[in-house]
Amino acid sequence: MIDPASALAFLALSLVIIVVPGPGVLFVVGRALVLGTRGALISVLGNAAGVAVQIVVVAAGLGVVIARSEVLFTAMKIGGALVLVWLGIQSIRHRNAISADEASAVSGRTRTLVRDSVIVGLTNAKTIVFFVAALPQAANPSIGSPTVQMLMLGAAFLVIGIACDSLWAIAAGSARDWFATNAARIAVVRAGGGAALVALGLGMGLSAGL
Repeated sequence: MIDPASALAFLALSLVIIVVPGPGVLFVVGRALVLGTRGALISVLGNAAGVAVQIVVVAAGLGVVIARSEVLFTAMKIGGALVLVWLGIQSIRHRNAISADEASAVSGRTRTLVRDSVIVGLTNAKTIVFFVAALPQAANPSIGSPTVQMLMLGAAFLVIGIACDSLWAIAAGSARDWFATNAARIAVVRAGGGAALVALGLGMGLSAGL
């Protein structure tokens, strides 16, 4: 059971957090520009899986430990930054590697795409801070288990996040598809997507004190 007023307040705040472009949205757009819509949608699901782990951690009471530990929190941010920079560099390096059947190429890399996206979602400092601050406040111990309530609210956050991120993925992927009709143009788009990932990673690294 969830308190309706608290749930609505949490969902409204979640919508604001999700709709305002942040690391997750920029990551998805960057992947869409590099890989196309299919690859971006796979990245959306992988990113959501990483965020789901954060929700479970917070619901279990460990999120506060991470958020309050300067060493752990910084390590998480640096880890995410390094992954983004690496993905961006790889995209720039292979910007001219256009497959004759790109959908098949993405399908063959699904495991890698999911793995990378899970890491990005798991190390998203913005969401872990939000969950630590908002989830416990939205749970009402007097009407049921706070852990169950936080997991249910977290699941609602994921549904909204997947829906919004998927729209970004489809929009960016559709724009990329037009550029894909020309080899030179798509190489530039891929390089641009890679540069966006590198910039996002560097920004996260600087915020972590690198």
